[in-house]
Amino acid sequence: MYDYDLLVVGSANADLVIGVERRPGAGETVLGSDLALHPGGKGANQAVAAARLGARTGLLARVGDDAHGRLLLDSQRAAGVDTAGVLVGGAPTGVALITVDPSGDNSIVVSPGANGRLTPADVHAASALLAASRVVSAQLEIPLETVVEVVRGLPSGTRFVLNPSPPRELPEEVLAACDPLIVNEHEARVVLGADAGATPEQWAGALLALGPRSVVVTLGEEGALVADASGTARVPSVKVNAVDTTGAGDSFTAALAWRLGAGESLADSAAYAARVGAAAVTREGAQASFPTAEEVAAL
Repeated sequence: MYDYDLLVVGSANADLVIGVERRPGAGETVLGSDLALHPGGKGANQAVAAARLGARTGLLARVGDDAHGRLLLDSQRAAGVDTAGVLVGGAPTGVALITVDPSGDNSIVVSPGANGRLTPADVHAASALLAASRVVSAQLEIPLETVVEVVRGLPSGTRFVLNPSPPRELPEEVLAACDPLIVNEHEARVVLGADAGATPEQWAGALLALGPRSVVVTLGEEGALVADASGTARVPSVKVNAVDTTGAGDSFTAALAWRLGAGESLADSAAYAARVGAAAVTREGAQASFPTAEEVAAL
């Protein structure tokens, strides 16, 4: 019996968000909207998204002993996330500087702060959390060696899901553990290098050849593509009026990981995750935009 449907190992950031008519070029200044402060970070986002859907969720992360850290802890607890694995101190809380244009597209610069101090030793010390989790999800806003330690510490039977964002080349042992590896086009091209290919089907095939047990390629308004040893399938998108895409990919990953852990197929889990992501982009912010299971059903 698992205590957690999903354990997220990853980042927790304070999101500082400004709306802009257009992004500035080099050396240019543009005026934006009033500054908005939201709890964020890919790890913290995934944890809140899963918990809001009804998953029993834990978070292993590090925040600073500061106001931003308290904001993040309060947000996790309000969503129902178990924060026993959240470590405090060592550096200021990570911060993401986000600009959002009128179409809802965003650009993000991250100062890792305490996220960069989440170490392999922290993961080793939290082995009981990994052992209590049906699925473990990670991203790359924490040190890669910490993600490697997560893979090495996975108990038999625990599923590992990775979104390599921000993207970089991945060690073979990490790739081999992924079930699935979840990438967008940019992430796929970075992981694959020069031999990425031209189509999502080619990206998925090339990624599978690197060792993951399954792959999901997210395609924005075009939905997603799922691939494993049995073949590939397209998952359609849900048409909505996008307001802010911040955190949409995190909600997709969280929903997918949760439904896979519940025993659903890769394609069905991705279809559900697409609905969750679609609901998230209709509202501003990251964690504040994540839907409940009832809201997803209504969509």
